[in-house]
Amino acid sequence: MTTFRATLAYDGTGFAGWQRQAGGVSIQGLIEDALAHLEGRPVAVHGAGRTDAGVHALGQVASFSLDRPIDAATLRRALNAHLPGAIRALEVAAAPGFHARFDARAKTYRYRIANAEVLIPFERLYALHVPRPLDAEAMDRAGRLLEGRHDFAAFQASGGGASGTTREITCCRLACAEDRIVAVEITGTGFLRHMVRTIAGSLIEVGRGRRPASWLGDLLVAGDRALAGPTAPAHGLFLVGVEYDS
Repeated sequence: MTTFRATLAYDGTGFAGWQRQAGGVSIQGLIEDALAHLEGRPVAVHGAGRTDAGVHALGQVASFSLDRPIDAATLRRALNAHLPGAIRALEVAAAPGFHARFDARAKTYRYRIANAEVLIPFERLYALHVPRPLDAEAMDRAGRLLEGRHDFAAFQASGGGASGTTREITCCRLACAEDRIVAVEITGTGFLRHMVRTIAGSLIEVGRGRRPASWLGDLLVAGDRALAGPTAPAHGLFLVGVEYDS
């Protein structure tokens, strides 16, 4: 049996998220179905992170094991042949002992905001439209207050089942990545449910001038989800990449 590591990109539009579930089509489910077709038996696929419905990925990482002797290049071609065009295996490599979730050391997410009076139609599925100008400098100052190890209870989705709410954010910065696009990029060792989207929603409140930059620090102290900004819609969020020791 050979363990493989795969780097995946997908358009999350219309999918029920990464995790296989009884209702709705999931990314994990489609990959497991494709591998089962190749292997002739059920294959369990482990992802580095469970992206929600509508969330996209540029660099999701998955691991799985196959009995069938097959080289990585052939496996990548076979996977892509059996997957819909919205999901692509970018890289596949043999990786003995590798586990995409348990071996992950950090993940980077990017939330894209189309900050223009008129939304370009091609961005409507991949960025939140905010037509009024945002104060990017204030948003960047606010984001830096979240860097470090903190209790992020104020940024956890209601009903989140995490046993603890302390997480470490190594970088939370703002960038004008493209023309008319403002990107919130966050790297951390772990995230709570909807944490990145709630941070993005709170930063937008700062950018709109509704709250001062210092408000993000106040939210960390208060630990009350009801005081934070709205959860930004899923379609603006991308899992950019996953970091490992080797």
